[in-house]
Amino acid sequence: MSSKIPVLSGNQVIKALSKAEYYVHDQKGSHIHLRHQVKKPLTVPNHNEISRGTLRAIIRESRFNS
Repeated sequence: MSSKIPVLSGNQVIKALSKAEYYVHDQKGSHIHLRHQVKKPLTVPNHNEISRGTLRAIIRESRFNS
């Protein structure tokens, strides 16, 4: 049984990750690079809709990388 991943915009994903202590480091084109004091950096596409597969990968990386 898996939970359904919603369709979110890049801005919504960045806002959620900022609550997990990620901050915007820089941007190259439509990709925003986020940093965290302890965890590895993340890249989030700044699109109106992020595909569910991409969002799933971002969530997985934000939870398990240290």
